[in-house]
Amino acid sequence: MYDVLIGIDNAEDSRAVAQAEAIVDLPAEEGAVTAHLCHVFQENPEGASVHQVSAVRRAREILEDSGINCVHYEASGDPSDELLAAATDIDADAICVSGRKRRPTGKAVFGSVIQDIILGADRPVFTVPAPRDD
Repeated sequence: MYDVLIGIDNAEDSRAVAQAEAIVDLPAEEGAVTAHLCHVFQENPEGASVHQVSAVRRAREILEDSGINCVHYEASGDPSDELLAAATDIDADAICVSGRKRRPTGKAVFGSVIQDIILGADRPVFTVPAPRDD
């Protein structure tokens, strides 16, 4: 069994689709991969669930259509800290992330969740390029 934690934000479904397609392309036997679809809520006064996030639903459709088992995982707080904690919690074999393209000054001012995950992870992290229109 190969467990992949997929960090999905809710900004654009296209990045979640690209991540799901990358998981589908992993060289594994059918049923050997479990995708843990994780969304980290930073502000959630309405009490929304990971099941309500469009990008999560879209990724799950693609994964399940390809025979990949899916599990929902949600957290609240700092995205990089929570994704790293989730990876430890589920004992993920890898973490899959995708981000927006930013200029260097934007990274310096706003930080980078992907950079924090890559530098803080104790397991493989693979990044999926954002689709060109993001």
